[in-house]
Amino acid sequence: MSYPKIAAQMYTVRDFCKTSEGIRESLRKIKEAGYDAVQVSGIGPIEHRQMKDYADEYELEICATHISFDRLKNDTQDVIAQHKLWNCKYVGIGSMPGNYANSKEGFAEFAVEASKYAKILADNGLKFIYHNHSFEFQKFGKVTGMEILLQESDPEVFGFELDTYWVQHGGADPVDWIYKVSGRMDVIHFKDMVATNEWKPAMAEVGEGNLNWKGIIEACKKTGVIWAAVEQDICRHDPFESLAISRRNLKNMGL
Repeated sequence: MSYPKIAAQMYTVRDFCKTSEGIRESLRKIKEAGYDAVQVSGIGPIEHRQMKDYADEYELEICATHISFDRLKNDTQDVIAQHKLWNCKYVGIGSMPGNYANSKEGFAEFAVEASKYAKILADNGLKFIYHNHSFEFQKFGKVTGMEILLQESDPEVFGFELDTYWVQHGGADPVDWIYKVSGRMDVIHFKDMVATNEWKPAMAEVGEGNLNWKGIIEACKKTGVIWAAVEQDICRHDPFESLAISRRNLKNMGL
């Protein structure tokens, strides 16, 4: 067993990625921050080939993406072609559409429907991964939405992409959940949580907050997580500097 490889989630620097030239410059800065891979998410319009060329220019592997569930359903073949061009195995859904999230039945319906498209991806050598926020930890009776997704989806094709911050934000234990989805998670989001004097948590660079990184990293190693994408939706510093801080801290943790 080995530790996961580290990538930068481009959603962190989305405000700088609205044009193709902005994307190129952001990739350059991500490389300078110490990363060798990226997860593509939240960027502006760019041709698939041009994105691949820019990533190759800075020797950055595209390890995963985030796309909308609507695009997966309505533009499936282009999604497959895009990921094959990028040599990118993991097709991520950043969140389920809101109409599914209001009931136990809605979560179950999404799990079943998403599994159908996940099967199409699997048949084409790709892998579906679902990224959570905290709303998935709302309870319906005695079961949470995340538990419904775990139970009702096809375990052969429906993968998970836990977000450490949002799991904690939802009142659950990231370490516990890494073990719960063992065998179904190749990609995870590393994001830290810090306490504030405003009575609410905030996002922080990995290692700058209060999450149990020793336990999280060890659980990732034991369960075979391949990629850890560093993400920070809201940064207290320049987003590129935040990515660099996270990378330095992870290196100090042995990654």
